Amino acid sequence: MGISTTVMKCKKCDLIFANPLPIPANIEQHYGIPPESYWSAEYFKIRDDYFIKQIQTFSDLYGRTNDLRALDIGAGIGKCMIALENSGFEVWGLEPSNPFYEKALQTMKIEPSKLQLSTIENAVYEKESFDFITFGAVLEHLYNPSEAIQKAAYWLKPKGFIHIEVPSSNWLISRIANFVYKLQGLDYVTNISPMHSPFHLYEFGLKSFKENAKKHHYSIAHYSYEVCTTYLPKSLNKIFVPYMRATNTGMQLEIWLTKN
Repeated sequence: MGISTTVMKCKKCDLIFANPLPIPANIEQHYGIPPESYWSAEYFKIRDDYFIKQIQTFSDLYGRTNDLRALDIGAGIGKCMIALENSGFEVWGLEPSNPFYEKALQTMKIEPSKLQLSTIENAVYEKESFDFITFGAVLEHLYNPSEAIQKAAYWLKPKGFIHIEVPSSNWLISRIANFVYKLQGLDYVTNISPMHSPFHLYEFGLKSFKENAKKHHYSIAHYSYEVCTTYLPKSLNKIFVPYMRATNTGMQLEIWLTKN
């Protein structure tokens, strides 16, 4: 018999989560795997435009373009660190998975002094050290995302920005899939994956951050939705992609936070 849990959605803030939340004995149970097993071969290629859109958004919001320090939380194999460094940032990274960390050092040639092997819970940086902190496809993997945001805010300089990319709890495709399951009389939902890859523990709505901001004294400076992959036949994308763009029902929510 397998292990099951209940997937729930907060009516106040649109957060989707598991109750109870399955927590492994250690992080290596989920992420102690070769990077090649976690990502497709295409992921290991760094395009010239990788993370450039996000860097430009930061520049538009922040204004200053010199003497910038950035922190990549959940740095993986170091792709974002490389993109930030190429754009003139002094960059540090934080990665909890030992195989991902080793890949970043050996293959991507990230400087060991700049990349810390640690969870965010155990990481230590000085107060107000960074102009720019990014959680790129990371927050949904953390057991306590609210505490992670608070810790990042402690490390953030005044007027700096925290960049977050998370799965949207209002994604149209998952709602359609859940409706089909319901028609079949199945007690399934397609949201989150706490016990299998990619180990997403949460999906977030814009309200999730608005409610959290009230408690922890930060502001939402900017947000957008990305359609990303639809998993639909190409013939249907002509209909669904424009609709998701127009209705903010794409797969990914991208949000920018700043301290009050």
